[in-house]
Amino acid sequence: MAGHSKWAQIKRKKAVVDAKRGAKFTKLIREITVAARASGGDPEGNPRLRTAIETAKAENMPQDNIERAIKKGTGELGGVTYEEATYEGYGPGGAAIMIEVTTDNLNRTVAEIRHIFSKRYVDAQACDEEAALEAALEAGAEDMVQEGDQYVITTDAATLHTVRAALVSVNVQPAQAEIAMMPTSTVQVGGEDAGRLLKLIDALEEQDDVSNVFSNFDIDAETLAAASE
Repeated sequence: MAGHSKWAQIKRKKAVVDAKRGAKFTKLIREITVAARASGGDPEGNPRLRTAIETAKAENMPQDNIERAIKKGTGELGGVTYEEATYEGYGPGGAAIMIEVTTDNLNRTVAEIRHIFSKRYVDAQACDEEAALEAALEAGAEDMVQEGDQYVITTDAATLHTVRAALVSVNVQPAQAEIAMMPTSTVQVGGEDAGRLLKLIDALEEQDDVSNVFSNFDIDAETLAAASE
């Protein structure tokens, strides 16, 4: 989604730190558990669970961890009960921010998100473009654009896995495949507001109970690159 997707790509290129990997595993396990609880433990009949499992495997999560998370969701194993909620706010430059959380304590989580707001608010070279575009469109993709050295393909949530499979069939391995909220319009953010906004979003994403953060900001490539240094 405009600058937000570009920022996510830049951050994925940074060095992986063990502590952050552990935090990522925790969030993925929660998502697998909640998805299994909501619509069952069979990924073939549960698109959300299938997406969560594919994401976990892409992060090299052990299969045992995935299976335990599914069983906790279906009730075969005991565990913590998670709730989901969505919060909305505005960041520097007027960018709208939507935060999805998965937590065992909503009161604690909303207090921490408010604190973050108050504290912070004062690969395209590796594939054949024509082959990727043709495969994606034939599978139901709506659009494909180049952002930096990567291609971003947009599709309806119902055809996400079909499009991903079509890309893999032509030897194009997606760096990431996820269900996301897309804005109908974007807000251009620049100057000091851009740096402050990116720090705010980073802080929200690092909060343990936050599963996803979406925003409608658009920041130019030069500013994004500078912020990643």
